[in-house]
Amino acid sequence: MGFCLKRSVLLVFLLVSGLVNSLWAKECKSTVYFTFDTGSQSQATLVANTLEKHGIKATFFLANEKTVKGDSSLEIGWAAFWQQLARQGHVFGTHTFDHVYLRGDGPNGTIRVRPQFGIEAGKELEWTPAQFCSELKRVDTQFRILTGQGIGPIWRAPGGKVSQRSLQAAAACGYQHVGWAPAGFSGDELNSKTHPNKKLLEKSLRDLRDGDIFVAHLGIWSRQDPWAPAVLEPLIVGLKERGFCFATLKEHPDYKALWK
Repeated sequence: MGFCLKRSVLLVFLLVSGLVNSLWAKECKSTVYFTFDTGSQSQATLVANTLEKHGIKATFFLANEKTVKGDSSLEIGWAAFWQQLARQGHVFGTHTFDHVYLRGDGPNGTIRVRPQFGIEAGKELEWTPAQFCSELKRVDTQFRILTGQGIGPIWRAPGGKVSQRSLQAAAACGYQHVGWAPAGFSGDELNSKTHPNKKLLEKSLRDLRDGDIFVAHLGIWSRQDPWAPAVLEPLIVGLKERGFCFATLKEHPDYKALWK
């Protein structure tokens, strides 16, 4: 009797939840595109669980960054995490394998870069367009090893800074750059004392508009009061109340043609 009662309660809950989500999906008036860049990965599981709880698909830009576990985010220890996100229907792009900062265009057709990680971390280098393209593709190669599937035809420069030659090189090897809307900057990289989570939440809820691309990270080393635990779920709930839906960049009008 107890088992049957529990099962009945569960079925009612699932039916009601499905109805609520269905009604919300029909009533939403705007769309926001959540994107997450790799980072310290301290908030990776929380972000993934929160998105799953609310039935949201997002886009993740991946680099092989040092994590709080003492490994790197595209090493084998993270395979199960990325496999889970892939099964759930999230979308993935390259953030350059070694989290390479663009420093501008160099002489003789080169691109000036500074990798944050890898064997050349911290060095000021000049790469050919072919070398830069290879760096973007390293993420796809490793992601296939970890998950059995490739990433999408999109990339995001660390820090959002690009150069004309880097854009051209990336486009030539099949990747289009994706930034974020001014209102879509989460602020999770900023000092938590001068930019507390309460203010960041208020700003996002106030300023986000239909079509905006939102960016946050899977953990920031320098932020003392992490963004995600305090902000992500209230932001999702608040945006739903404002009539927002959520989608991946695969559905964004500026990028969906890249997948065809």
